Amino acid sequence: MHNSELNLTHHGLGPQGTKALAVPLVTNISIVRLNLRDNWMEAPGGSVVAELLKENCYITEINLSENRLGERGAEALCRMLLENTTLVSLSLSANELNDNAAKHLSLAITTNQRLERLDLSHNKLGDAAGETLGHAVAENMGMNSLNLAWNCIRERGAIVLAKGLGANIFLRKLDLSYNGLGKDGAVALGEALRENNTLEELNISNNRIPPEGAIRLSIGLKVNKTVRVLKMARNPMQSAGCYGILASIQFNPASVMEYLDFSDITVNPDFDALYKTVQETFPSLLVKHGGRVNAYKAPT
Repeated sequence: MHNSELNLTHHGLGPQGTKALAVPLVTNISIVRLNLRDNWMEAPGGSVVAELLKENCYITEINLSENRLGERGAEALCRMLLENTTLVSLSLSANELNDNAAKHLSLAITTNQRLERLDLSHNKLGDAAGETLGHAVAENMGMNSLNLAWNCIRERGAIVLAKGLGANIFLRKLDLSYNGLGKDGAVALGEALRENNTLEELNISNNRIPPEGAIRLSIGLKVNKTVRVLKMARNPMQSAGCYGILASIQFNPASVMEYLDFSDITVNPDFDALYKTVQETFPSLLVKHGGRVNAYKAPT
């Protein structure tokens, strides 16, 4: 209890064990990082942790992922965020959070301007959550990293979320991988990238983005001056979509792109030729893809 970090992952604390742990933590002034991942604390345990964080003003990072908190647990933690001014990193990954929980999260994100990193991955957030969180992201002035990977945000939710991104001037890293943004979501993100001048990393891998969606997204990259890392792996965008993204970098002399991830997407010779040309202007640009079409075809 005198160290700066306390790691109690996979200890099976449950609600009662969490309550017992919280008692000495209320007055502890040494621990600043607390990892309680996978302890089945459920909503009652989440409420206990919320009360703890209202009193303790030293803990800055906490991991509560995989604890079956649900909407009630999330609501208690969000009420805490309305008061807490020291927490900068919060992980609520894999806690069965749904669209109802997103309403509480939205209020917390809008009100709390101190939280810098929020992980909501591996939950059940859908289109309604995407819309609610999109409005909150537009208002937030403190968060620099938001993880919404492995949720159920489809095109409708993605459009509002993208508009929020366009209005946000603080977010540096956004992970939307393994949702279902589709073509319309990609188009909306392209518009957001035209306006946003702070985002540095964007992960939209595995989002059912077709070639047209990738090409429309690339319109925003033609003027964007901040995105350094773009991950679009495992999308059905084909070589044409990859070509469009790469061409947008070629046409943008102010681009700072360093890494394009097209993993598991095969490319054709036209893409290869363009990549060689682009490297003359951007020699540090690294592109990862799924190999070349007919690369292993036997000679006739």
